[in-house]
Amino acid sequence: MAEREPLTGSTGSVQYGGTERPRVRTTSSRRVLNRMTTQEIRVKIRKMADLVSSEELGDRDFTDLSLYEKKSLLINRELDQMGMGRYQWCVFTLCGLGYFLDLGWAQAFGLVGGAIQQELGVPDSQIGALSTAFNFGLCIGAFGWGLLVDIVGRRWCFNFTCLFSTVFGLCFALPSNYALTCLLACLIGLGVGGNIPVDATITLEFLPTKNRYLLAALSTFQPIGTVAVSLLAFALIPKYSCDTSLKSCNISEAPCCSRSNNMGWRYTIMILGFFTLLIFFCRFAVFKFRESPKYLLSKGHDAHALDVLHSISIFNKNEKPPTLTIQDLRTLDYAEERRLRGLPPAQYNPADESAASANEDNLVKKVTIGGFQKTFGHLQGLFKQRIYVWLFVSLAIAYMALFWSFALAGYFLPLILKAKGIDADGSVEDTYRSYIWIYTPGVTATLVAAWITGFSKFGRRWIMVISSALMGASLALYQLVDSRSANIGFNAMEYWFQSLYAALLYAYTPEAFPATFRGSTSGMLSTLGRIASIIAPIVGGSVYHGSDSPGVLWLAVST
Repeated sequence: MAEREPLTGSTGSVQYGGTERPRVRTTSSRRVLNRMTTQEIRVKIRKMADLVSSEELGDRDFTDLSLYEKKSLLINRELDQMGMGRYQWCVFTLCGLGYFLDLGWAQAFGLVGGAIQQELGVPDSQIGALSTAFNFGLCIGAFGWGLLVDIVGRRWCFNFTCLFSTVFGLCFALPSNYALTCLLACLIGLGVGGNIPVDATITLEFLPTKNRYLLAALSTFQPIGTVAVSLLAFALIPKYSCDTSLKSCNISEAPCCSRSNNMGWRYTIMILGFFTLLIFFCRFAVFKFRESPKYLLSKGHDAHALDVLHSISIFNKNEKPPTLTIQDLRTLDYAEERRLRGLPPAQYNPADESAASANEDNLVKKVTIGGFQKTFGHLQGLFKQRIYVWLFVSLAIAYMALFWSFALAGYFLPLILKAKGIDADGSVEDTYRSYIWIYTPGVTATLVAAWITGFSKFGRRWIMVISSALMGASLALYQLVDSRSANIGFNAMEYWFQSLYAALLYAYTPEAFPATFRGSTSGMLSTLGRIASIIAPIVGGSVYHGSDSPGVLWLAVST
């Protein structure tokens, strides 16, 4: 294998299997191109095309792809050659913990709400503000981080989503003021809301093709997070909470429910906050996360993208270095520049170096993001092709339907049971124990989703259709519930199909869009889903009138 010169800005050499090999110098690539003939350039491009598998190309030809698509496929090929190494497993685990926090924090707010209401003396009409504040933060977070991940890069968002959740999560247990508590819940949601769009995008861009089923397996961390927080609450809140007969000291004289004898919910939140801090520490200090090569390509930083590939290969202790060179990518640049000018391939012979640099700058503006459009120009790609518009609209409906049904079920099913005369809550211990039984089977659903993604012959879209239909059917059958055990059983069934559907949906979304606007579309879709979850209880409230066979159930089923 040919010796490699250092990349611009890098010095020294690296070790591959005991052999010292330098890297590629970007400044030499133009001189090499100058010496290449038309035929040599064509042969070089054809050799690169032969490296891309037919599965990746589908029914398209390599020459018909955009410049970014060609480079992305070559990057994919290098990742496939590396395999599922240590770096990929670290990324998968740390992003999975982001999924853990997504539902872990959501479950925590649901579990501590009653204790907060009792201690602070919050009226029934206002206790919903806590959930609304958190969901509002989730909406803003999903949208904001989704855009930022395509603007400032994956690395910053990978760390700062977790940092937001850590700082405000640790502060949440401190105040004894309900308004401040709601504000902190919103700020926690601001960080948590970015986890799914950011972490799914990052995981996809580092996984080898044959291991992309692990993208669906990321969702396994969600039910694990829900169960873990339920176990935590089960261990702490009943033991360190006020007697349910006591009123808040804000509205009643002693004996009353005070901060000192109602620390269970604070202990729960603090432990979750410290666990979030641990995840941030692992992301920021323990593991050195490299910027995504796909993102770097979209910004025109080809040399940096190759440098990342070399760094990953070293971390994985691969025997052989990546074979893709900066000269390969510059050859594609040159061919694309000729095509954009409407000229046939010819020997590259610029009048002088300054003219060549100007030509390259013009090319970068055409194939990546530049100038005035640097911040939001990448979103134009979403609307340039009908297929992406159609995909976005279809997935938006799917996200909104999922969150809509989930919100209606979570809010109104307990009310339906109460109207039927079934004490769904029971004691505090019974409530938390029920959550554990309901959410634990969801772990198997996400593993099934991973198997379907990687090994099943059935199409994922059909499985999503079937799982969503079965989720709706389980909600419809909820009218048959007449006991606590039946409540747990039907709830578990609904959550199982919901977890299967969500895992497939979250895995499919980042794969459906190119890296240029992948994070932005994922964030916007999550935002639409979060908005649906806020609106759903309001619409459902106009339909539900306290009967034991409410139309609100069919409102959830119909989506």
